[in-house]
Parts: sequence; structure tokens; C-alpha cells
Amino acid sequence: MPGRDSEAGRDREVVVRRDRGRAREHEERGQGAGGGRDRGSRVRSVRLGWLFAAVWLFYLGENLSALRAADGWRRDAGLAALALFAVTYLLAVRFIGPRMLRWRGSVRVWLILALMLGLTAAQVPGAGFHALTCLVYVAALAMMGLPFAQGVPVAVLLVVTAELLAWRVPGWEDNGYGLAVLLSSAATFGLRLAGERQLRLRAAQGELAVMAVQQERARIAADLHDILGHSLTVVTVKAELAQRLLDVDVERARAELRDLEVLARDALADVRATALGVRGISLPGEIAAAREALAAANVEAVLPGAADEVPSRVRELFAWTIREAVTNVVRHSGASRCEVRLTPGSVEVIDDGCGVAAGDGDGQGLRGLRERAAALGGQVSAGPLPGEGGFRVEVRA
Repeated sequence: MPGRDSEAGRDREVVVRRDRGRAREHEERGQGAGGGRDRGSRVRSVRLGWLFAAVWLFYLGENLSALRAADGWRRDAGLAALALFAVTYLLAVRFIGPRMLRWRGSVRVWLILALMLGLTAAQVPGAGFHALTCLVYVAALAMMGLPFAQGVPVAVLLVVTAELLAWRVPGWEDNGYGLAVLLSSAATFGLRLAGERQLRLRAAQGELAVMAVQQERARIAADLHDILGHSLTVVTVKAELAQRLLDVDVERARAELRDLEVLARDALADVRATALGVRGISLPGEIAAAREALAAANVEAVLPGAADEVPSRVRELFAWTIREAVTNVVRHSGASRCEVRLTPGSVEVIDDGCGVAAGDGDGQGLRGLRERAAALGGQVSAGPLPGEGGFRVEVRA
């Protein structure tokens, strides 16, 4: 019918929009180690990175004072080298930080470190031993931009160089530059470890989000299997009954066809509600549905009259048990009698059929039922009855 087709199309469109929204949300949260933050977060991170890097340039004031006290070309060349050193440092922090995973240990990083060492050497004629302050920044960038196996030797080499130059060059003073290089290397390495842990945490969060979506899809698929299996089984039985009644009792055949229409509408509503994640089943409703399904299959039904004593915690599990077991009775067993025994702690469905649950004895429905019971700490036992024939499904909470 056109109306039903358009309604089903709207349902599909709602589900598609929901899945796309989840995908966009997952993408924004980040997937894997390279997964990112949203644009606003990246902008704030860049600004804070510039600010954090610029604050540490305060210690270059010692170089600036020494160069301003120099004269001639030593002062001019030293000031130019100092300015270029500061700009190179800021740009390196700006670009190496966000691209650390791709640039780490690359030729670009080595070229930046070589340039900064050259600019440090250019300050020596005017600033003297004060130029050793620049080695602190070089060591920090080496620990951030190089692999651990390369960064540590570079940092150690810079520490030894600072100490040897301060001791061996005449007129130079040892103001603890080697210790400063060592401390800056250790601090940068600590920040690097914290950043890597944060990236791994984001990767784990992304994987958990993917797993959550997959588990939700699996749950919906299992629910749809159980719903459609039960509904279509009853529809098939009623259709066969109506076909046989057409030549015997037309009015009763019409009644069965009207029931078919109601069942089809109910199945469509159940599928729609399940796909939208809002569906639940009730124990009294499943008892009533079991009575109707067994009557349509010409199976004598012995069912409980009420379910008030069953705790609310296990009512849904017991409802799924009755639905799955009765569906198997109607579909596979060929039984003439089915009995449902209900207690506050268990539900049992027994038939006198051929003793087969779902073709192979443990179909998809029973596997799903075991998973539902395990989630609540319950146990499922299912199998043929010994001696007298028939099949028995029991769930204990």
C-alpha cells in the first residue's frame, strides 16, 4: 500500500539519519591515535602552544643583554641570530607539536635542530658563554621531535658540550648550563609522555565507541530476529489455516485474515520501535501472544493465569523465553500440547512434540536467549525430554 510504503520509507530515513549522526559524533571525538578534536579545541591548543613556548623565551634576556653590550658586527650579527633563533623556536613548536607523529625523526626535524645550533654559534662572538642558554631550547626540541633512541643521545651530547665549553674556553664561566640542558630535556620528555598517553587514551575511547555501536547493532539484530521469527511464524500458521477454511467456513477464514492484518501491523510496529531503540516487551503480553499463537497452530495451551509474583528484574527475560520457546513449538515441534510453568525464579516451557528446538537443537534464538540470561546471571537449559519425547526449555534467574 502507498501509505505503508511511505511510512516505512520515513522509518528508514530516521534510522539512516540517526546512524549518520552517530558517525559524525564519533568522528568528532576522534578515532585512533591520529584522531582529532574539533576545530575550536585545535585552535585553543595552538594558541596555548604559542603562549607556552613564548613564555620560555624570557630566559634569552641574558643573551640579549650580553649582545647589546657588544659592539660592531658582533652585536649586529648576534642580535639578528638571536631574533632568528627565537622565531625558529616558536615556529618549530607550532609545527612540530601538531605533526609530532608524522615528523618525529624526519629530515625536517634534523634541519631545524641544525639551524638552531648554527644560530647559537652565530651569537658566540658577541654573547660569549651566554649563548649556551640556547642549548636548553635545542635540547627541548630534540626530546620532542626525535625518537627516544635519538633524542636522548642528542640531549646528552648537548649537556656534555655545555659543560666542556664552560670549563675549557678561557674567560667563560660555568653558570650551570649543563644542568639547565639536562633539566629541560627531562621536563620535555615528561610532557611528551603525557601527550602520548593522552593520544592512547583518545584511541581507546574511539575503540570503545566503535565497540558500543557494534554491540548496539548486534542487540538490535538479535531483537529483530526474535520479533520477526515469532510474528512471521504466527502469520504463516494463520495463513495456512485461513487457506484451509476458505472452502469450509468463509466467515472464519475472513476472521483469520483480519487477524493476519493485525499481526502484520503489530510486527511492523515492533520492528520500527526496535530499530529506533524504544521497544520493550511485557510478560503478560507474551503470555497472551503465546495463547493466540498456540491456538492458531491447533496446539493445546496450558498457560499461567497471572505473572504478578515474578520480580520486575527478570520479567523481560522470562517474556523473551516464552516468546522463543513458543515460536519453536509452533515452527518445529509438531506438538499437540504445550505447557508454560512460571514461578518467581524460573520459567519452563514443555511440549510433547518431536524434541527438536530449531533444526539443529540450538538455533540462533536459543543462543540469543542464553546471552540475555547470562547478562542477568541466569542459566538456560534446553533439550529433549528423556523417554517420553517432547522438548523442554527452562530459564532460572
